Amino acid sequence: MRSPVEQHGTSAPPGGAEADTTAEALPSVSMERSLETSVSQAVDAWLRWLPRWHPAAHRGRTRICRRCIGSPILRAAGLVDDVPHQVQHGLATRMKAIVDHAVAEYTERNLPVLRAELRAADLREAQRSYRPGEGLDPEFDGLQLDPDPDPEQPYLFTLAELGESQARAVPPPPPLSDDAKEALRTEIALADQCANETGRRICELLVGHRLAIHDAVERYVEPQVTALLDDLALELDSPTSPW
Repeated sequence: MRSPVEQHGTSAPPGGAEADTTAEALPSVSMERSLETSVSQAVDAWLRWLPRWHPAAHRGRTRICRRCIGSPILRAAGLVDDVPHQVQHGLATRMKAIVDHAVAEYTERNLPVLRAELRAADLREAQRSYRPGEGLDPEFDGLQLDPDPDPEQPYLFTLAELGESQARAVPPPPPLSDDAKEALRTEIALADQCANETGRRICELLVGHRLAIHDAVERYVEPQVTALLDDLALELDSPTSPW
């Protein structure tokens, strides 16, 4: 499920519906236990994936990842300094999925206007025959779909362009009334509050997994990075090196 802010204004919800501004965004005891279990399972899944990680051998990409840059989740996990981006991204994406699930459940229970809005957006999204960003593994979800352009090797087309052309083919949603817009803004604020509170709690829970995360990075990631740097140093020291 995408962020409520990303889907704002995509269709006309039931007119005059008001958001339940008294709905409680804080998790209950059962939700707290479920969140703790979800974080533990996501960290375990990331730890199982990590031995399969290898440094990328292709040309790097220049765009920054908005999901990972400055992420409090990565700070809480201790994955900020000198850790390859894909290693960070795999964990950050798994935690984002937990936040998205919590917000989806909260929206389903408490936010009828936003719920109708998101369902209508999902129906329109289903009309697209090609959605290149869907169904990706967590390590690739949210990354740019295509390599950076190369003037010497132009593309006939890109995956992103194909996806955008499909999105433009879907009819636009009907306009929102002023009352619907106001109700939707209120509910989006409540959904964002739920997301922020869930994210803060995930950060607290991740602190308890720091040792396992650190040990896994030390065992599986650091030796490969060191070997890569050693190979680079040998290449630069070679008499045939252009440098």
